[in-house]
Amino acid sequence: MPIDWSPFVEFVNSHQRFLIMTHVRPDGDALGSEIGLACALRHLGKSARVAIASDLGPRYEFANSETTPIERFEAPGDEFRDVDAIIVVDTGTWNQLGDFGPFMRSMNCGKAVIDHHQTQDDLGGIRFVDTNAEAAGRLIYDATVALGAPITAEAANALFLALATDTGWFRHSSVVPRTFDLAEELVRKGAKPTPLYDAIFGTSTLARMRLIGKALDRLKAEANGKIVYTEIHWSDYTETGAIPPDTEDLINYPRAVSGVEIALVFIEQRDGTTKVSFRAKESQDVGKLAEQFGGGGHRLASGATVKKPLAEARSAVLAAAKSALGETG
Repeated sequence: MPIDWSPFVEFVNSHQRFLIMTHVRPDGDALGSEIGLACALRHLGKSARVAIASDLGPRYEFANSETTPIERFEAPGDEFRDVDAIIVVDTGTWNQLGDFGPFMRSMNCGKAVIDHHQTQDDLGGIRFVDTNAEAAGRLIYDATVALGAPITAEAANALFLALATDTGWFRHSSVVPRTFDLAEELVRKGAKPTPLYDAIFGTSTLARMRLIGKALDRLKAEANGKIVYTEIHWSDYTETGAIPPDTEDLINYPRAVSGVEIALVFIEQRDGTTKVSFRAKESQDVGKLAEQFGGGGHRLASGATVKKPLAEARSAVLAAAKSALGETG
């Protein structure tokens, strides 16, 4: 069901100083949505700050511009307390907000969420959620139109980044005819697909390549090959020179193995917890699987942070995945 954006227009009109936030370890959809929304708000004469609660990483450094700088939020976040509204994009769960979560809970200001994931917590604000949207960037485009703001060249490029990355550069099953209609519109407005693709997929650091090598070396299969997984240890970053954002897209390697139905990547965190990325083929629903561990997302792509050491998290998640497949042992 299409979103009624009139409450969002009223929300924007009644506030002046906005802080735009997204999930930790932001991807192209998260960053593009933040930047696109900031462009719209600025055109309306609003103040709009874009922030993330984790490191940006070299892969998306190109998105950090003088026009729309991406600020690093670190607790307690006192330098952000002068805002009178917070908008969270591309997530609706507390566990995806990192250190920003306690800050947001403490703020007595207007709050809104724009998201397309199935899993939603009550973040204390009005929600604009459409799980049929192929990317959060789609919703930011719709919100911009509802606000009566133009799609500038900067906004178009950012929203194309959002749309293209969250659809696997238009390969995922979420792609429908209107996806290409929006892509065409954004290119007409100034998006530059080729430089975006080259920046994200056409280059990589040697350190990231070494990290990928470790992940490939650790690939293992369970349940007669229906489950394929790998893992990243915290010590791998020191050994390879890589950084945590370099783990983005590692999930594509176990997912690509022939016969796999559920793909998993376990990533050891500094605090001893374990991040887990879940991917599924059409016959499975990893959104429900991730929810068992306090996470969530989409049916075919989800994530969770398991508050257990890597070995324990791996054992628990694999057992749940086998159960979901009807496997035992």
